[in-house]
Amino acid sequence: MSNAGVNTLTQFSREERALYNPAFTALLTCRAVQGHEVQYSRPCPIAVAVLSAVMALQPAVRRTLPKTLNSGLTRWLEENKGVKVTMSQNATALAAVVRPGLLLALQSDSLHCDEEGQLTVAPGRLTKTINGATDEVQAIQKAAHLLGRWLPSTGSLSTVMTLLGVRP
Repeated sequence: MSNAGVNTLTQFSREERALYNPAFTALLTCRAVQGHEVQYSRPCPIAVAVLSAVMALQPAVRRTLPKTLNSGLTRWLEENKGVKVTMSQNATALAAVVRPGLLLALQSDSLHCDEEGQLTVAPGRLTKTINGATDEVQAIQKAAHLLGRWLPSTGSLSTVMTLLGVRP
């Protein structure tokens, strides 16, 4: 992790650092890729995996996520105006925390990346059942899985990121 990532991580509380460790963020990126693969039967763009993990880690975003994939992103954002504010404030710092997890998932062969920057979950490396030590850990994993399925349904990822108030 770069010095910037270390400095960012030290700004978090002890509880946040436990959730934002590379092993857990690796699991979240894997859950997002797993959700994408279930929904689209094709590899997941790296940006979808990172964005899904970043969003799933934020309680204010996670609590407002739709229960089904039928809700459109634009309508959801209109109904939950605070999400864009939360994302614009936290996305950069959280992306710096998620990236080492993505790297760990790749180095441990939990995820594979093709030459086009598309991710797949390695066979047998991730359970289909989402388990966790706490309800929060389970909720975060479920949110990452849902977001991996839902975010690409809106259209281009640059449009999604713009709607969320983060830089593509």
